[in-house]
Amino acid sequence: MVFKTPPGVYAPQDDTWLLAEALQREDITADTAVLDVGTGSGVLALVAAGRGAAQVTAVDVSPLAVGATWLRARLKGLPVRVLQGDLLTPVADRGFDLIVANPPYVPVAGRRIRRGRGVAWRAGADGRAVVDRICRDAPPLLRPGGVLLLVHSGLCGPERTVERLVGAGLRAAVTDRRTIPFGPVLREQAPWLEAHGLIARARRRKSWW
Repeated sequence: MVFKTPPGVYAPQDDTWLLAEALQREDITADTAVLDVGTGSGVLALVAAGRGAAQVTAVDVSPLAVGATWLRARLKGLPVRVLQGDLLTPVADRGFDLIVANPPYVPVAGRRIRRGRGVAWRAGADGRAVVDRICRDAPPLLRPGGVLLLVHSGLCGPERTVERLVGAGLRAAVTDRRTIPFGPVLREQAPWLEAHGLIARARRRKSWW
């Protein structure tokens, strides 16, 4: 059976696969507690469960994403607990060995929105409305020796992310990079990005870090 990502849920894209590659390199056992923050289609949670993690939790604010992830996990027979809520709030009292996150990171005019099609990618004027919350709230949930894997665009400052994570007591570094042409969302935002100096005119390629 082929399960397609329903409309309104962030479908797996290049940033998803970049994070999945990093996830595949981690040492995962049945005792590894994994958290997928902003799970979207649930792909990363399912990758972790497929690697043998018996304690996988997926969180998303979207009821559609929660339903899609729950159904996909059941169809594949994988042990994934799915919760609806805002980022790390539903699991603030728990600890994890591995946290993965592919948050909204596209710089746009106005504040981050809470509903609608753009909730999966709109992240405020500097693209860091969600990234900074994860940098603040994820480190306290990591068990000793735990790992945080976070992907976002080079447009919102990977060096700032490393600085914040180091400030939170983690050893942090950029481990993977990929550059591709802009997709539909960033092509639409390109004039605004150019006007605000976030990209040079006619530079229409996106990097993930």
